[in-house]
Amino acid sequence: MSTEISTNTTQPKGLALATMADAMKFGEMVANSDFAPKDFRGKPASCVLAIQAGAEIGLSPMQALQSIAVVNGRPSIFGDAALAVVKASPVCEYVTEAVDGDGEQMVATCTAKRRGYPTPTVVKFTVADAKKAGLWGKSGPWTQYPKRMLQMRARGFALRDAFPDCLRGIITAEEAQDYPTPVVAAEPVVVRQATPQPAEERADAFEVAKAAIEAESDIKKLDAMRRKIDVRLKDKTFTSFQADELCDQIHARVEFLEAERGPIEAVSVNGHGYGR
Repeated sequence: MSTEISTNTTQPKGLALATMADAMKFGEMVANSDFAPKDFRGKPASCVLAIQAGAEIGLSPMQALQSIAVVNGRPSIFGDAALAVVKASPVCEYVTEAVDGDGEQMVATCTAKRRGYPTPTVVKFTVADAKKAGLWGKSGPWTQYPKRMLQMRARGFALRDAFPDCLRGIITAEEAQDYPTPVVAAEPVVVRQATPQPAEERADAFEVAKAAIEAESDIKKLDAMRRKIDVRLKDKTFTSFQADELCDQIHARVEFLEAERGPIEAVSVNGHGYGR
């Protein structure tokens, strides 16, 4: 597989990355620096892919990192950079833009003329279009800079229609940000309740535990039994009444063993708290 980084016919200025190894080294350096945009920090692979996407439309590595963004899972280019790419191409004769009217009567117009073509591509984007798309009055840039957003939408459509070979299908970031974010339905969390054991099984476990306590002569093992009883209470092996009775039995058994063995060993286990 070739490791060459593909480029547009217009050779970008700045650092030239001839191989994938060069690109990866550069991506790692940028990802760990303050020059990386927020979405690229700590992500060298994303930096490399942004550089490659920019190289395909004639952007230098640093231009690509500042101009390419991943929005809703797809690469896009900011509107000003898209205009710069198109104007730098020899196939572009001119691009003009205007926003006429005020308030809800505003109309943004972008006229893009391709060299050698008899008529330019003219795209208008109105407030009515923005309303139809659910954009007008939307919180964020559409509320803060409605005139600018109308201009960006008209520009994006016109440039893609007139110069598809220059932009290679990359849409403007301003347009991509207006698309709804895909909602991935989360799988429902199933909380399974502990299944109580049948009464006869609980009774058998209770009797086995009583016999084990009565036969045990190691105080530390009795302490472990007490902790296990708490667990068996939570998983409903024992009822609270049974757990209390077993803990009382352990407490009595420990007192018996302590009295039988004297105060020296009793001191070493005195902090366990066998009562409930």
